[in-house]
Amino acid sequence: MTQIKTKFINDPEQVTPELLEGYVLAYPDLVTLGGENIVLRTHPKDESKVAIVTLGGSGHEPALSGFVGEGMLDCSVVGDVFAAPGAQRVFQALQLMKREAGILLVVLNHSGDVMSANMACQLAERVGIKVKQLLTHDDISAGIDAPLNDRRGLAGCVPLFKILGAAAEEGKTIDELTEIGERFNKQVATLAVAMRSCTHPQNNAMISDLPEGIMEIGMGQHGEGGGRKPLVSADDTATEMVDLLCQQIKPVAGDQVMLIINKVGSTTQMELNIIFRKAYKELEAKGFKVGMGRIQELLTVQEQASFQMILAKLDEDHLDYLKNKRADTPYWTTIGK
Repeated sequence: MTQIKTKFINDPEQVTPELLEGYVLAYPDLVTLGGENIVLRTHPKDESKVAIVTLGGSGHEPALSGFVGEGMLDCSVVGDVFAAPGAQRVFQALQLMKREAGILLVVLNHSGDVMSANMACQLAERVGIKVKQLLTHDDISAGIDAPLNDRRGLAGCVPLFKILGAAAEEGKTIDELTEIGERFNKQVATLAVAMRSCTHPQNNAMISDLPEGIMEIGMGQHGEGGGRKPLVSADDTATEMVDLLCQQIKPVAGDQVMLIINKVGSTTQMELNIIFRKAYKELEAKGFKVGMGRIQELLTVQEQASFQMILAKLDEDHLDYLKNKRADTPYWTTIGK
């Protein structure tokens, strides 16, 4: 065992099982382990309702398992740090979630996640498990109107979990949920900016190197590169990001929008509040109404100095599911109805 000197961990090879064990011990009334690296609701919803399942690597806490619970996810399948879980583990989770109403598997557009999901769904269909996939692709760093396959899934998946979870609790069918989710997918966009990359917690290796005084717009959640430019003020950064996101989702005056600033790593709450302030004012100046706002750690990348700005044009049902419907998970709670 090689001890990493910059983090409070034990054996680097045991990071994922140990963090999940600690997580379910902290929130036993909400989450439990249903197998190796499979997080389930402690109190499952009725099997007459569609199950919402997702998958992804650890190292991004609270995503994705932090949103397992009433009104959001039913199950999260966890891979190793920054790595997709294998297809067999995803298949095991689908077996646990099997029901007549079906399973909606939400997959972030990263090659390993997509491969594991596709293989697991093929296995599931062979044994009569009803499952459909919903692919998220909210990252716009590949360019405005880039093909969907070129756009990665980022933290825009979290409000999608909230929308789908709420609709599933109402008893919506799997086809209805797919329509609701795809409609949101078309109207949400995310952009990340970083001024320092992260290290890999299992080997302490720096994922990428950003010189001092330089920021990178479009850095991915694993340190993938974007476009580098000199660091500018919070207001200038927020203005540029709002403009780019609006070019993607194309809201018009009077539209209701969702604005979320996702704390990715070491960026402070002070900075995030300042960014949100300017983004909110820019949106209002353009004639949009911020119907739902949030500043929170949703999907992180270790100590990366970064944030993600998530902007969505909201239909009335999306806004209702986000703001008014109950959710009770360790990292997202809505009192709701």
